[in-house]
Amino acid sequence: MTNQDYATYIAGLPRIIAGAAALFRDTEGRVLLVEPNYREGWALPGGTVESDEGETPRQGARRETAEEIGLDVELGALLAVDWVRGVARPPLVAYLYDGGVLGDDRLKSIRLQEDELLSWRLVAREDLPEFLPGELGLRVRAGLEALDAGTGPVELEDGLRVG
Repeated sequence: MTNQDYATYIAGLPRIIAGAAALFRDTEGRVLLVEPNYREGWALPGGTVESDEGETPRQGARRETAEEIGLDVELGALLAVDWVRGVARPPLVAYLYDGGVLGDDRLKSIRLQEDELLSWRLVAREDLPEFLPGELGLRVRAGLEALDAGTGPVELEDGLRVG
């Protein structure tokens, strides 16, 4: 196979998007959410993995967290991997990492990336479905359950457990 043949082969392969986020909690177990200004609703700190630049999902989650909320935190365990089918976009593989528990001092040091985020808030587990509908909410609940159970990462498809 020539270099041109290989390049043509690679160009014809299916495409996916990779995203990564951090799941932070406070000492009361509430989840840290951010409010993007570029779409409706709430999210976790995180974003697209810059895989073309050689970035890994873990590195992407850490970079996005530092950029979005000003906290450069070494992330903990992988909690979930979610295959999210796309509508008008390629499928997304979403990685969810444990960001740990943030004390009052760390929470007070949060600085929003104002060109992307409007606000942040802490949300009790029972209120998460109101703020995170759909696959993201299911993914966050699965990640919290994995943390509680100490079972390791869970495999999800559209937010639902498989395997």
